[in-house]
Amino acid sequence: MKFLIADDHELFLQGLEFILHQEYPQTEITAAKSYTDIFSILSAQKGFDLILTDLAMPGNDWLDAISKIHSMCPDIPIVIISAVFEREILQKTYDLGVSGYVSKAFPKNLIIGAINLVLAGGVYIPPEILQMSLKSSSESVRQIAADLSEPTAKAANLSNITPRQKEVLSCMADGLQNKQIAYNLGLSEGTVKIHITQLMRTLGVSNRTAAVRKAVDLGLLKVTK
Repeated sequence: MKFLIADDHELFLQGLEFILHQEYPQTEITAAKSYTDIFSILSAQKGFDLILTDLAMPGNDWLDAISKIHSMCPDIPIVIISAVFEREILQKTYDLGVSGYVSKAFPKNLIIGAINLVLAGGVYIPPEILQMSLKSSSESVRQIAADLSEPTAKAANLSNITPRQKEVLSCMADGLQNKQIAYNLGLSEGTVKIHITQLMRTLGVSNRTAAVRKAVDLGLLKVTK
């Protein structure tokens, strides 16, 4: 695997790199100290599996920077690791399509758990956000996030798959990527990712392909010839 990590505080950056090497010893890690560095690295290198970045860094406004990073590599999951933990900011990052947001104050095992969830194709939403009034610009994320807080109950009942989630599932079966699904359904990309995470939890699978296959087996999707 290949990770791109970024933080303008060298000591934190070195500590993060050390922790990641411990957890993922075979992973190639590239470090950046600014948004300018990130843009340069992404222009020159391909094949990253994860971008883990601070929010407030030199080189650009964070809102424009995260949007640009996502446009440069729309299929690479982005996880924000920041000391800033404000509702409005977290809302905007999820609407931009990030796959996770963790606080620098989180313990190591929680941060690694969030990364593992994202690498499996899911979206990590901090417990604190489940209790906030987090709404997407195009569809409420609050109820979807509430669903994610009850994975055991949801996993036991396929009737809890909502009509919107079935639409997302159908788009996944057609091979559409998150950005295309968001466009087709009039959703933010962050909301699409949350729907997919909930679908995987409900179906008891760990990736998109398995979700589609199981949905077909359960009769949730019809196989077209």
